[in-house]
Amino acid sequence: MKPRAVGACAALAASAVFASALLALAMPATAATAAGPAPTCAGCVIAGAGRAPLVVPDGTPLAGYGSFARRLIVPDVLNRYPHAFWFRPGRADGEPLAARALVLERDATRVVWVTVDLVAVDRAFTELVTARLARAGVAAGVLIVSASHTHSGPGAFVDSAVLGFLATDREDATVREALLTSVVDAVRRADAARGPARVGLGIATVDAVVRSRIGGPIDSDLVVLSVRRPGGQPVALVWNFAIHGTMLSARNLTLSADVMGAASQALEQEIGAPALFVNGAVGDVSPARHGPAALGEVAAALADAARSAWSTAAAVGDGPLLARVVRVTLPSPHVSLHNCLRGWLPIGAKVPLDGTLPRETTITAVALGDIAWVALPGEPATALGLRIKREARSSFRHVVVAGVSNDYIGYLVTAADYDRPSYVTCNSVYETGTGDELTTRAVALLHELRAAGREARAAGRGR
Repeated sequence: MKPRAVGACAALAASAVFASALLALAMPATAATAAGPAPTCAGCVIAGAGRAPLVVPDGTPLAGYGSFARRLIVPDVLNRYPHAFWFRPGRADGEPLAARALVLERDATRVVWVTVDLVAVDRAFTELVTARLARAGVAAGVLIVSASHTHSGPGAFVDSAVLGFLATDREDATVREALLTSVVDAVRRADAARGPARVGLGIATVDAVVRSRIGGPIDSDLVVLSVRRPGGQPVALVWNFAIHGTMLSARNLTLSADVMGAASQALEQEIGAPALFVNGAVGDVSPARHGPAALGEVAAALADAARSAWSTAAAVGDGPLLARVVRVTLPSPHVSLHNCLRGWLPIGAKVPLDGTLPRETTITAVALGDIAWVALPGEPATALGLRIKREARSSFRHVVVAGVSNDYIGYLVTAADYDRPSYVTCNSVYETGTGDELTTRAVALLHELRAAGREARAAGRGR
């Protein structure tokens, strides 16, 4: 692990055999709300962080793998299990799961970033979080809900018959309410803890931890956003790295946050503040090793890298806190039989999946000074994430790519990889150019934020 300071500051994927080609992009809309009191120190933001246990009812099934190792032999048509139907009930005797939240405010913008130990979140779940926060009297502002992508987290919370059958189990209202309650609790705790803080950014390199599923590039950067009080006390550590939460296999029936959760717990024990894990361009990368023993070793390596980045993080440069959300219209999804059957059928052989997946999704981008982050739905491939970082470098010193955030539309790959049969491309159910189009829109959104930041600084609003 080589720290580098940067100036300024399995089956659910398989269930992605659903999404579709990008047809049109809606006009970007600013999604900022009035923030709280102005910071009392130069260059500071108002920030608070919170952590709440992710408590679900006993017998909640696990989500992520659709294999027979997780399934009931016969679906629970006799109602023997209160919360499971397609999958075996899970056990809750593993390490604790959590919802974590970071609230940032400045320049009339409020950003709420939530991380949850779940395989994914869909748009309906994100919208329910917004509604529940409003009911609790807490402003959602610009909301990002990022799933860790553990394949051993709770299931039964997604309102989709197809996803339920393939990977998450049938929706159970009790489980969904328990998850929403935990998320709202984390945000309320973060809101109550707000105060002046400085944000920094650091990077460490982690090698030999993940491998490419399609022979593509690897992004070895582990990025940390450090949030501290003016006196140096930790508020939150946000760490970003691309890795599938599949170190535990489908045979595991114990609820677990997988390797990301183990690393976050180690960090929290050391710094005494919430450690929010945000997955990256995770679509085509898997852990290089598997099993409980390897999980402990890899978690320690990731935590060590995050500590290095935390200790070398440099303050963000001048510029306001800004956020934008753009809506993306999607056409009908389909399955490529060519990709799923190893090329045995022609490229044009497809099965339509009309009505099973969203026809619209969102991309969210946030900028603070000379750093930014962009939240993407689903699982973008590494090449797409690297392209965002590379092409946005003219606008920002560094960009954090947050995958599996706010919605789930499956895997996203480059046009060059799309027609190469593989597990990843089988689950890429948009047309050939969808991943590239979404990436282009994300980069454009980041450039828009930079231009808006320059205008704000010229008007005397940025710090």
